[in-house]
Amino acid sequence: MLLVIGSGPRPMRGYLLEQTAAHYPLLLINDAPLTWQKPYVVDHEVADLSDPIAVNTAAASLAVRWPIAGVLTWDEYHLTAAARLAYSLGGRPGNALAAVAAARDKATSRQRFAAAGVPSAASTWVHSLDAAASAAERVGYPIVLKPAAHAGSIGVVRVDTITDLPAAWIIASAGAAHQGPDGQGVLVEEYLDGPEVSVETVTHRGVTSAVAVTRKSVGFAPYFLETAHSVSAVDPLLLKVAPVAAAALEALGITHGVSHTELRLTQDGPKVIEVNARHGGDLIGELVRLATGISLPLAAAALSCGEIPKLRPTRQRSAAIGMIYPPAEGIITRLDLRPGSDRHLEHLQWLCDVGDSATLTPSITTPNNIRAGFAVVSGDSAHEAQQHLADVLVRADVQVTPAVPRAA
Repeated sequence: MLLVIGSGPRPMRGYLLEQTAAHYPLLLINDAPLTWQKPYVVDHEVADLSDPIAVNTAAASLAVRWPIAGVLTWDEYHLTAAARLAYSLGGRPGNALAAVAAARDKATSRQRFAAAGVPSAASTWVHSLDAAASAAERVGYPIVLKPAAHAGSIGVVRVDTITDLPAAWIIASAGAAHQGPDGQGVLVEEYLDGPEVSVETVTHRGVTSAVAVTRKSVGFAPYFLETAHSVSAVDPLLLKVAPVAAAALEALGITHGVSHTELRLTQDGPKVIEVNARHGGDLIGELVRLATGISLPLAAAALSCGEIPKLRPTRQRSAAIGMIYPPAEGIITRLDLRPGSDRHLEHLQWLCDVGDSATLTPSITTPNNIRAGFAVVSGDSAHEAQQHLADVLVRADVQVTPAVPRAA
């Protein structure tokens, strides 16, 4: 029996539960009663996942009813809880709590990278606008403001001049206010110029295997909102970035599990942005499976149960995901895919409904902009997958009516 903490939302995390349940009987601690998760779960408990005592109580209840072989989570915000539970259930396989905490807190991560000689951005931990201004002068503009322990690019913003700093600080500090107990404050960081990638790895007893490299597209400057990802089974870049990702994991003390390490390819070589000691978001694990045949969810499950993961590729293809964004802010009035060839379309998912409000710029109340949906495609080569993705995205028909301001 494998205990999972938090299923996550079905559109982006459903494949993880589905693939894992096909090979392992699952127990689930979730923050709401089960709906779509029911076919994949043997037993469950509902608990406030932000409350360690509630999670421990739920796990204890399940442990009375079932023998638990391992503990697993796919969610950035539940990594600490999973590490604690794995240890408390008799030392089930997992990372040391200190390693998970170092990965969650980006300020600690930077310190460990520097000590180990892992190339990453210069960084200063601050708690006020004045301190941010002083740190920015030392680092040199452009800089990046980033909450110390958030995810999903929430509160991350590039600042080009001191004039732009106050407005950017409002966004970053608003994100930092809701980042949870694993980190506090905001980081002022050196801006790393160059293409962004991530390395998807599997670490077994301290030995890291790089499975794939994901090439990324980022938009909505000065924010860093990811707009597309692509994976190719034969990407030569993997050999260049894999050693840097492995060194970053070792510096943090990560010895177990699937990880997602983000880097920028600068003129001075690959530099680490951050390490996530869990699966990458935006269906990156599904792209890896479509391109290579390797199931990262099954690898994570095997590791959590003390088994050796299967990492031999069975395919040599490419896959890509593209986010579908509204053309403007306002009220969504239409969501449709115009006719065309869908032979290479693996999945199309709308993430909002007609009548929803669309926002394109992060704010204090809306930390991330709205995605109308996404499309996943595959192809025999990276170029072919990109062509198929471009065709689908141009056929996505999202219409918006400007919202009428309320009278004062």
